[in-house]
Amino acid sequence: MTDEEFDAFYVSSFSLLVGQIYAMTGDYNEAQDAVQEAFLRAWGRRGQLSGSGSPHAWIRTVAWRLAVSRWRRARRGLDLVFRNHLHEDAPGPGPEHTALVAGLRKLPAAQRQAIVLFHLCDLTVAEVARETGVAEGTVKARLSRGRAALAEHLSDRDERELIRA
Repeated sequence: MTDEEFDAFYVSSFSLLVGQIYAMTGDYNEAQDAVQEAFLRAWGRRGQLSGSGSPHAWIRTVAWRLAVSRWRRARRGLDLVFRNHLHEDAPGPGPEHTALVAGLRKLPAAQRQAIVLFHLCDLTVAEVARETGVAEGTVKARLSRGRAALAEHLSDRDERELIRA
């Protein structure tokens, strides 16, 4: 991949990848940082990146691993990570978006990752399995359990709102 091709890839992919990692992590600033760091690492491997078959998957995987690594190191300071995650001048998310992110945050990381990759990134089960390094059956189980848990979290929220109204 030439410098110009990499620049074009960065410009066309950054926002999409940040959105995907944001859905996985639930933290917009963390998603931006992880994707930016993944692109920095990819810069030194741009020749190999074009031969990887899916540069998006490479960036997404690296960004996800960076985010998980940061969580492990910052476990004691987790409240600082989630503070001020939106810019003041940016419009807030809608209620559906907020409910979805809140529901995704309640899922175990592996289930959340599988759901985001499959439903938001439009990857097949086989592609999710390759990207996460697990068997296709494991991906299917994570998707099934994750969907059931997410539906429960979202329906509980809707029922609570109806009771309050």
